Amino acid sequence: MSGGTVVVVGDALLDVDLRGVSRRDCPDAPAPVLEEPEPWYRPGGAALAARRARQDGRDVVLVTAVGRDAAADELAALVGEGVRLVGLPLMEHTPTKTRVQANGRTVARLDQGCEGVELDARAEDVAEALAGAAAVLVADYGHGLTRQRAVRRALAACARRGVPLVWDP
Repeated sequence: MSGGTVVVVGDALLDVDLRGVSRRDCPDAPAPVLEEPEPWYRPGGAALAARRARQDGRDVVLVTAVGRDAAADELAALVGEGVRLVGLPLMEHTPTKTRVQANGRTVARLDQGCEGVELDARAEDVAEALAGAAAVLVADYGHGLTRQRAVRRALAACARRGVPLVWDP
């Protein structure tokens, strides 16, 4: 692998689409009735950035806050081989955005765990995850991970070492 390890730091999301067909509206509300919805899972936020970076053949580390839940396991499986997930268990629920889609159109979105990071990351964990970075991408979706002192200090240390750092708000 040329170019070294890319470390993606930030807010990973589990995106879920509930896709189905609607042939009628609810009799009690102005909403479509979704028949036999099929779920489709994909990585979002920093997890998507990490997966895309891996497509170029680079070694990738994803440093993100996750919950202690099935969504974290699903997200880990979705980022794919070649992406090492450093999931900091700092939340009760992994951020999940579920879009309800009828006939290809989003009619509602359900968010879970998107309130933000609840616990502080251990400085040692963050520093270790960033230690071998050849480049760092920060994918900040405002969930609070990048506001933490330990994360800011580790990112600043990378910059002082001359590691290229890109911040994607």
